[in-house]
Amino acid sequence: MPVNANPEYAHAEKAFLAAKTIEEKIERLEDMLSVAPKHKSSENLLSNLKTRLKKLKEQQEKQKSSGKTKRVGIKKEDMQAVIVGFASSGKSSLLDILTNARPKISPIDFTTTQPQIGMMRYADTSIQVIENPAIESEYYDKGISNSADAIIILITKIEEIERIEKEIVRARGKKIIVFNKLDLLDQDEKRRIFSRLQSGKYNFVMISTKTEEGIDELKGKIFQSFGKLRVYTKEPGKERSNNPVIMPPRATVKDLSEKILKGFSKLVKETKIWGPSSKFPGQKVGLTHELKDLDVVEFRTK
Repeated sequence: MPVNANPEYAHAEKAFLAAKTIEEKIERLEDMLSVAPKHKSSENLLSNLKTRLKKLKEQQEKQKSSGKTKRVGIKKEDMQAVIVGFASSGKSSLLDILTNARPKISPIDFTTTQPQIGMMRYADTSIQVIENPAIESEYYDKGISNSADAIIILITKIEEIERIEKEIVRARGKKIIVFNKLDLLDQDEKRRIFSRLQSGKYNFVMISTKTEEGIDELKGKIFQSFGKLRVYTKEPGKERSNNPVIMPPRATVKDLSEKILKGFSKLVKETKIWGPSSKFPGQKVGLTHELKDLDVVEFRTK
């Protein structure tokens, strides 16, 4: 901090030093310039700040032209989960285990510079899983985390939970704390960490991406976090389909028909239903009938 600098400059300088992305650093440097002392002895300071700002803006333009800061267009599926965590927490390894994606896995920090997408098959459903770049990097995409249905918070230390939660305050999805690298802990350490997570009343799973311990439990928690209904359809005289239609809670027969095809509900003459919401197999129901998970619905058209 320069001699005779005011408190506003000190605050701006502190904010600049804490900035993580190039965009944030540019904003903080501009703040520093606006409140820096304007007298003879501060000429060198102002010159240095302007030079630093120019270099940052050149770096920003270079990244834009190379596509590093370009946001990836991601089509959101019925069920979407995003993996967030710090560098080297095992995000790419977890995506590799859970899905058909084959992300680049490296011991070098910040290997992932674009969101990586994969599909996880579970309970007859396809779940979109996205690996967000390291949360402390300039490549991290807040928008993806904010809009996802489930947030997989991958950690290797309990203290990381609070730091990550501060970065995802606008995220609407259900949070799952996933403690990774169990293979590096002895039994006493495992029990201690389990007790701390349990006492914190977290929705959590303890895993190892190396040995795949806890992965099946994690898959179950990811699926359960969506609270969605799996509704199967069938044609008269045939077996039900193998792929369910994913519906929100309290969805009706009409909602199902309209998701299959817009305007289809007007063509429905008769609906039969089997499963948890039916009083007996093949019960005839109306369009307002409320569905339950694992129902089977048969439509007859006019």
